[in-house]
Amino acid sequence: MNALVVDDSKPVRSILVRFLPDLGFKCHEAADGQEALDQLPRMARPDLVTINLHMPVMDGLEFAKELRKLPGGNKVVVVFCTTENDVPHIRQALDAGADEYIMKPFDSEIVRSKLLLLGLLG
Repeated sequence: MNALVVDDSKPVRSILVRFLPDLGFKCHEAADGQEALDQLPRMARPDLVTINLHMPVMDGLEFAKELRKLPGGNKVVVVFCTTENDVPHIRQALDAGADEYIMKPFDSEIVRSKLLLLGLLG
């Protein structure tokens, strides 16, 4: 399976890129939504995108909306990983196309349980 990890924080990307392979994912990274969008044509369609809500250039909401417009974009599982925990931000993410929402800080067990819930892990 392929994962695209999108976050303007290199440490957050590093955490996910360190443990997603243990769950069977080949990881790709991007520092913002535009960089992620530019990578999509050059990679196999990701099964999973983890994305931060707030980023420069293109934020997570805009990226999710653009991803969903692409052929096959509705088949990609989108998980927002963010510090925002209020209902309006969660609603915005879900409206933009998020399948799930993880609060920072998180650990490998939280991510694993969300991916199990989403049917990405057996």
